[in-house]
Amino acid sequence: MSQQQRVFFWSITAALGGFLFGFDTAVISGVEQALQPLWNLSVWEHGLTVSMALIGTVLGAMLGGIPADRLGRRQTLFWIAVLYLVSSLGSALATDWSLFLVFRFMGGLGVGASSVSAPMYITEISPARSRGRLVALFQFNVVLGILIAYLSNYLLQELGDNAWRWMLGVQAVPSLLFLIAVLNIPESPRWLLLKRGRVDEAREVLRMIDGDNYEQTLNALQLSAEQQTLSHKPARLFSSRYKTPIMLAVLFAVFNQVSGINAIIYYAPRIFEMTGLGKSSALLSSAGIGVVNLLFTLLAVNLIDRFGRRTLMLIGSVGLIVTLGLVARAFYVEDFGSMSVPILLFVYIAFFAFSQGGVIWVFISEIFPNEVRADGQALGSFTHWLMAAIITFTFPYFAGQLGGAYTFSFFCLMMVLQLVFVLRFMPETKGTSLEQVEKTFVVH
Repeated sequence: MSQQQRVFFWSITAALGGFLFGFDTAVISGVEQALQPLWNLSVWEHGLTVSMALIGTVLGAMLGGIPADRLGRRQTLFWIAVLYLVSSLGSALATDWSLFLVFRFMGGLGVGASSVSAPMYITEISPARSRGRLVALFQFNVVLGILIAYLSNYLLQELGDNAWRWMLGVQAVPSLLFLIAVLNIPESPRWLLLKRGRVDEAREVLRMIDGDNYEQTLNALQLSAEQQTLSHKPARLFSSRYKTPIMLAVLFAVFNQVSGINAIIYYAPRIFEMTGLGKSSALLSSAGIGVVNLLFTLLAVNLIDRFGRRTLMLIGSVGLIVTLGLVARAFYVEDFGSMSVPILLFVYIAFFAFSQGGVIWVFISEIFPNEVRADGQALGSFTHWLMAAIITFTFPYFAGQLGGAYTFSFFCLMMVLQLVFVLRFMPETKGTSLEQVEKTFVVH
């Protein structure tokens, strides 16, 4: 196996955590309406049921950096796979509402922790020239998981009153595959050297990654470790040294969610029904969103190292502003003819996948220096999922009270602010080693 093939295999294995992340995130859209009458849920209880996994995700993201630093990136990915497996089986077999919430919460913990550990692992094993494409595999697997969840929901919807159990339980199969595959990847060389001082093991992994430049990378890592030792200060994320990457990660994560992406993914069938589509057509249109998401994420994966992260964000921001504005207008004038809203949302998804979707985990994982990468990734993921939980929990209320016009107008305004952020503050990181990125962003 060549070096390139080896690194790709390790990356795609870690990215399986993204597949389960996407599947777990989207599968609830096909079951949420069946659960409401099943357990006689109030509006508040229904919102909690849909967002419970997100609550777990917020906690998993907030704490995900701790096991990643203490146990290692690989061991953390293994336990994430265990969480996914237990959650999928438990949710499918739940006999009452409270038990269902517990298992959905566990799945959320896995999603949050995987959004920290998987992109970080891929970042730390990737050569600089292909880092963007390899880390973006995580997001590609996220949207592949979303698509498979939508298609699975559509195919299983006719199985009767227990269709929702099959929709949730089928996730156990990829969870088990992820658990087995993770046993066949090495530990991150940067964790081995910087967190455990295991130089020989780190050298061997680096040699397998890049046989031509591994000694140069090892020397840069040892120099970084020596500088940290000489400072006699433990690396703390919330210090003035790291204010720039903190600001970039937090704002990037906030904008990702105030675009409305998770509201659309979670409530796609409901949004389409608001425009007059029948239930079956709404579920099928949701699957269409998954296809568009996948295709344009694949496009982003192939272009992110060629054109850079910032260029993709500029194009995407403009597209999101236009499409969200037109969706808001359609709701305002009640123009739902010729499938206008579904088509506009397909275009919206295309621009999101090409920009924010493809860039977020790449950008956040590479802007923090080695010594605080786990904590920085956790901060970015926590911010992302906290905002996702807020948006998902409140969307049914605001959509019901304010209507689609004002709700989508808010998302449009937020994307105008994102465009300003990209133009004024977002730097370009393509083709730059992690150690060089550190010198750019960190105040010494």
